Amino acid sequence: MSLGTLTAFLDASVLCPAPLRDLLLELAVSDLYRAKWSATVHDEWIGALLRSRPDLARQRLERTRDLMNAHTRDALVTGYEDLIEVLSLPDPNDRHVLAAAIKGRADVIVTANLEDFPAEVLERWGIEAQHPDAFLTGLFDLAQPAFLQAVKTVRARLKNPPKSAEDYLETLRAHGLGATVAALAPYARYI
Repeated sequence: MSLGTLTAFLDASVLCPAPLRDLLLELAVSDLYRAKWSATVHDEWIGALLRSRPDLARQRLERTRDLMNAHTRDALVTGYEDLIEVLSLPDPNDRHVLAAAIKGRADVIVTANLEDFPAEVLERWGIEAQHPDAFLTGLFDLAQPAFLQAVKTVRARLKNPPKSAEDYLETLRAHGLGATVAALAPYARYI
C-alpha cells in the first residue's frame, strides 16, 4: 500500500487517550493515511473519557469531536446502520465498528481490543484489525520523515506543560506504544 492510500477506521479505544488521538489525527491530516470514524465511535470515546475524567467538560470534548470532523478529510462514516444486524462479532456491541469500517472502505480497524475483531471474521470483508502500536510502526516504516514531522508538530502543540522529546516518548510508552517509541527513540533530536 502506498502512502496516503491506506484507510483506517479508528475505534473508540484509540481515540480516548488524548496523546494517541492527537498523533493519529496529525498523521491523518499529514496524509499518511485516511482516517475514518463514526458518530457512535465519537459518543463512545467521549463517554469513556468523561467516566475516567469527570473533571472534563462535555462541551470541550464535543468541540474536539467537531474539529476532528471538520479538519480530517471525509472521515465521518454515515449510512452503515443497516449492516449492523447482519454482522457477527464476539461482542455484539462492536458490530457498529465493523459496519462503519465496511461502509468506509477501511483496510484496517485500529483498536486496542484485538480480541473483539477476530481475523477470520474480518478477512471476509478484506479488513484486518491492528493494535495502534503495530499501525503506527507500519506508518513509520512507510514514511519516516513525514512521520517524524507529524510527531514534532504534535509535541510542539503541547504547552501546558511543554514536553521534551524524551518526555513525549515516555507519554507514548505509557499508552502502550512501546514499539513506536523504540522506532522513534533514535530520532528524538528531530522531534
